[in-house]
Amino acid sequence: MTGSDVKETKIKKKSNMIDFTKGSAVKTIMMFYWPLLLTNMLQQLYNFADTLIVGKGLGDHALAAVGNMGSLFFLIVGFSMGISNGFGIIIAQRFGAKKYEDLKRNIAGTIELALLIACILTAVSVVFLPDALRLLRTDEIIMKDSLKYGYIVFGGLICSITYNVSACILRSLGDSRTPLKAIIISSVINLMLDSLLIFVLHTGVEGAAIATVFSQIVSAIVCISKLVTIDYIKLERKHFINEKSVYLTLMKNGVPMAFMNSITAVGCMVVQYFVNGFGVDYTSAYSACSKYINLFMNPAGTAGNAMSAYTSQNYGAGKYDRINKGLKVCLTIAIASYVVLGSIMFFLPTQLAQILLEGEKPISLAGQYLPVCGLMLVNVDCLFVFRSGVQGMGKPLMPMLSGILEMIMRVLVIALFMNRMGFRATAYAEAGAWIGALLINMIAFYKILLPELKCEAKRKCKLQPLR
Repeated sequence: MTGSDVKETKIKKKSNMIDFTKGSAVKTIMMFYWPLLLTNMLQQLYNFADTLIVGKGLGDHALAAVGNMGSLFFLIVGFSMGISNGFGIIIAQRFGAKKYEDLKRNIAGTIELALLIACILTAVSVVFLPDALRLLRTDEIIMKDSLKYGYIVFGGLICSITYNVSACILRSLGDSRTPLKAIIISSVINLMLDSLLIFVLHTGVEGAAIATVFSQIVSAIVCISKLVTIDYIKLERKHFINEKSVYLTLMKNGVPMAFMNSITAVGCMVVQYFVNGFGVDYTSAYSACSKYINLFMNPAGTAGNAMSAYTSQNYGAGKYDRINKGLKVCLTIAIASYVVLGSIMFFLPTQLAQILLEGEKPISLAGQYLPVCGLMLVNVDCLFVFRSGVQGMGKPLMPMLSGILEMIMRVLVIALFMNRMGFRATAYAEAGAWIGALLINMIAFYKILLPELKCEAKRKCKLQPLR
């Protein structure tokens, strides 16, 4: 190891950065995975607690109003998260390749594009919110609360996007600890504000929205404070004066990932549309079930996030054999998660429903949904890993196409079977979407990686001295 290599390693350790191109795949992934899992679980838990506080403090109608915003929020925020993750893959590839000037230019380009996208998405979401809620057939009983909640959350969208972009840059550099620190601080603040505003000041759903936006501001501040201390990415004015190719490369990778999330969200909105047509009890049950699905998918989703960062760095460095090793580690995590959490959903559906819901009918409906999704959860768990691997290799088109398939599967199952099967059809719609998307991404992963592995093996053979 040269003197510059030693200095580089010390800087990375000091900055909590992990270089996935070196060392044991298991060790580096797990070092990155645990802080990231805690981050994601805390995000879900404080969303879960937010739901619990709203449901118990304001009632099932308020819970339905907040839950009704879930698919719309995923449509807008999911778009921004997708494009941020796409930018992050380019950043991770440059970091893995040790191209530090390119790394700085891509980070600067990411900041510029993120600010522009935040302004556009905020304007669009606020202006068209009432029309979107009407398209979802939102019940008049919850329309007023849905609008109150939506205007505040979408009005503060720039806070959410700022956090997502800054956290994504940190993860691309192998730092999963700082986002964890940000979420711990913001989660405590969010829950304290939620309780104060709802139980003490009786602000209604607006209180939950205000607490959410304020906690996102805190998260963004923590992540940005860390970014400005990292020597590798000290930005100067020249890094913000980029050629079109920098922005095009970022957008080429970011836009398909953004559309994949949005297309998936549209499929969820169609499900929400049909569910809302059956009344508030169905909306409440679907909201609660969605919270559990998101919570129980988290460990496998985190394995997917780790797979993305790991794959991106090694693909940038041209170390394709390490990608295959990383796949095995992340799939092991995903399957272990399924065995534990899928079993809980399958065997304890009523008990889970009773935690979030109070009405007898919503609890009964949730008891139909959760066992089906618990049994089929393995498909989406593995999907996260394969899809992230494909995206990490800079091939976002196939995951986007799989998102279209997910939407089609959800719409078809709901449209054909909701009237015949009732609420249970929503669970089958999810399962069908997961299976179809998994098959597409699994095939794409091996189709992209296998040729690279063959080329890498040939290069190694040529480098070996003749005996």
